Amino acid sequence: MSLSVLSPAKLNLFLHITGRRDDGYHNLQTLFQFIDLCDTLHIDTKTTTEIEVVPAIPGIEPQHNLVYRAATLLKEHTGTPHGAHIRLEKHLPMGGGLGGGSSNAASTLVALNHLWQTGLSRTQLCQLGLHLGADVPIFVHGHAALAVGVGERFEDVTIAEPWYLIAAPNCHASTAELFQEKQLTRNSKVIRIRDFLNGVGHNDFEPVLRRRFPLIDRCLTLMNSEGQAKVTGSGACLFISCKDQVDAETKRHRLTLKMSDFGITNQDLKWHTAKGCNLSPLYFGALANQR
Repeated sequence: MSLSVLSPAKLNLFLHITGRRDDGYHNLQTLFQFIDLCDTLHIDTKTTTEIEVVPAIPGIEPQHNLVYRAATLLKEHTGTPHGAHIRLEKHLPMGGGLGGGSSNAASTLVALNHLWQTGLSRTQLCQLGLHLGADVPIFVHGHAALAVGVGERFEDVTIAEPWYLIAAPNCHASTAELFQEKQLTRNSKVIRIRDFLNGVGHNDFEPVLRRRFPLIDRCLTLMNSEGQAKVTGSGACLFISCKDQVDAETKRHRLTLKMSDFGITNQDLKWHTAKGCNLSPLYFGALANQR
């Protein structure tokens, strides 16, 4: 059997660090929304037990690839004798705060659970996904949500689905290193969804990113000339909300013309436009009945 599935990006519309846990991790509160900017997974089941993932991702050992790890975890957890050949068509920037790796892992779990007929519920897949990363469960869950804890506990929300203009600066922000920053705020207040709708909410990583990465600082300043620029995740990707697709494309054009005034070159930054989605594009098409 064969199946192609989407593996969407997410945006953190706000991200508050609300405290440090006894285990060394941090408690967060964040609002996730998906966007229709996606990788694609092309999966063929195999009669042999082998898991094969192509192409190789530069700098990542095959056994550390989250797609491979997700497939192997599901196989070991369920005892299925099946294998799979998985081709990852990559479009999302790596390490940008868009959740690409976690999304790839979630799409792999959901698709193979369907193809291998292993019969796990969505809740069970979320629990399994937590072994791969804190963001994997929300991608399995597949609905915009207000999340707390390390991001693994969430409640669905239905909010506006605007178009976004997304900037991907040519730099990599290490989440682990950012969490070690002494100047990182760790006591932000928990807010309600209606507070967010009234304009409350920020990303606690933004001040640290501005100090550590001059390019991100310049990009945020540039984007603030056309809207309220925000950081997603721990960076480095940034976004502004737009009225519609035409507005997003117009803002992209105007900001591109201004880039040189802020010392930003075409090599420093890539632009994307995408539509916000409360329901994950993973559950469009063949997997619609899996949610």
